[in-house]
Amino acid sequence: MSRASTNRRRPLWPLPLDRQTWVSLGVGLRSSHWGQITLAMLIGAGSALFAVLFRWLIASFTWLFTGHADYAAVPGAGNPNLPWLGIWFVVLAPVVAGLLYGPLVQAFAREARGHGVPEVMYAVSQQGGRIRPQVAVVKALASALCIGGGGSVGREGPIVQIGSALGSTLGRVVHASESRLRVLVTCGAAAGISATFNAPIAGVFFALELILLDFTANAFGLVVIASVTSSVIGRAILGDAPFLTLPAFSVTSPMEYLLYAVLGVVAGAVGVGFSKTLYAIEDLCDHLGRWPEWLRPAVGGIVLGLLLLVLPQMYGVGYPVIGEAMNGSYTIGFLIILLVGKMVATSLTIGIGGSGGVFAPSLFIGAALGSAFGMVAAYLLPGQVAPIGAYGLIGMGAVFAGAARAPITAVLMMFELTGEYSIILPLMAAIVLATSISHALSPDTIYTLKLRRRGIDLTAPGTPSRARVPLARVMRPLPAGVDARTPLPKAADQLSHTPYGVLPVTNVDGGFLGILTARAVAEALAAGEDTTQKAAIMTEFPATVTDTDTVEDAIRALNLSGCGGIPVFGASGSPVGWVTYRDALRTVSADASPSAPTTVTDPAG
Repeated sequence: MSRASTNRRRPLWPLPLDRQTWVSLGVGLRSSHWGQITLAMLIGAGSALFAVLFRWLIASFTWLFTGHADYAAVPGAGNPNLPWLGIWFVVLAPVVAGLLYGPLVQAFAREARGHGVPEVMYAVSQQGGRIRPQVAVVKALASALCIGGGGSVGREGPIVQIGSALGSTLGRVVHASESRLRVLVTCGAAAGISATFNAPIAGVFFALELILLDFTANAFGLVVIASVTSSVIGRAILGDAPFLTLPAFSVTSPMEYLLYAVLGVVAGAVGVGFSKTLYAIEDLCDHLGRWPEWLRPAVGGIVLGLLLLVLPQMYGVGYPVIGEAMNGSYTIGFLIILLVGKMVATSLTIGIGGSGGVFAPSLFIGAALGSAFGMVAAYLLPGQVAPIGAYGLIGMGAVFAGAARAPITAVLMMFELTGEYSIILPLMAAIVLATSISHALSPDTIYTLKLRRRGIDLTAPGTPSRARVPLARVMRPLPAGVDARTPLPKAADQLSHTPYGVLPVTNVDGGFLGILTARAVAEALAAGEDTTQKAAIMTEFPATVTDTDTVEDAIRALNLSGCGGIPVFGASGSPVGWVTYRDALRTVSADASPSAPTTVTDPAG
């Protein structure tokens, strides 16, 4: 054989891995300790690269629409690329942006509409961590277009959804279990926050406190690895400067703690007010907007553009305005205008179908509130209070805590975003008070209220998602009952033919009286009861459930009743079905998506 022939037979590159090798690799990644660490690192790296791309997209679209790196830094300036429009270009920018991202979201990923975090919370709680892969791309483009085109929203919601979609996609590629998939989604959320805000610690607790809700030491470790990996890559590309550069602060006197406490209470109320305003304006937009969903951002963009014409500081995220407010560049009256304006502008952006987060707007609102409060304090107590920026910083954390009700995240986020530790004690006090006021004023946060309005309750974080399936979707037909006049021996014979040892008891008209259990009949016969006794004497009334109750409620009622099956009542007060332990447990442990109906086909009573 010639040398040339030998060279042709010897491949120059490794052959593609066969199916069995890929399967083995997937098993190792999803089940071994080092495999899970590798997945967390991959998610962290991917989220960091997406965060860099997302920030570049925002900067590019902002320059494209305004001709400036950040229009909020030069409010009222014209677009140098369109000088003949003057400042009126701000009316056109949201309309053009809406015409681009509206059809994009409608066609490819409708869940990319809105502020992102509630969608991730829903996916983790109700869908086993399943997020479609195209969400990452669509969310990045739509949010960048929205912010660059004047949308008064932040970038934390989008990057959380982008990172979570990446984590979900990678987890599904390796066929991770549902519990592991939830953790991988949380890794993506933490990594996105970490790279975007240069805040690895806050990223971890944001994801655990708001997304996963219930976590273990292993989950914590994986989320930390993803966050650290993302932060290292993000800092290498974007730098490691703090989000805000502020002068050193200190508490000038113990009396100031009282002022910070009052600010915390006010900020908590303002945070709740922001949440209420957001959904009130969204409802108003739903009521007034009769046009197609894909066209809604463009049509609503006209109203948003007119608002930007009056108050150009609302353009985009608004970080430069935050800095100016905390430096004391605005009057008290204008700070209040900025506060109210940001609430309205953000709510309007979300209400017309825009895509962006609410974290940065809550910081903006808090900075305006805190700075105004600091000015009032300085006027009333000259020379006895800290600089205005200290109050602005505490207002930022407290308003976010009041809106999102995540105190740990709020404290750590403010510390990492500013690198300022000297104000940590009053910051913690104000944030705790803001959270307490938020609890007192509203049962929901700015994130969970969106889900509750859809009929989704996340207040039981430890409950498996499928345990919240309504009984109407899992109950079986009501089995043939035992006539109340049936003698006990004959009733025992009927009960012997049911696998669950329990049947309903009916009266002469067929109406429901209660249930009869095999255990009760057997005990009565063993005790020598008169065999002519009727079933009615042994009838019990179980704990009741309705067809709108959940599988979790049914399991609790079955435990209380101590039997294998109970009736399900309808709105009329009569039984409309039957649920057993087998039905309930099969629903909870089913390997199907919780969003799909669970059908019981076993006809046994």
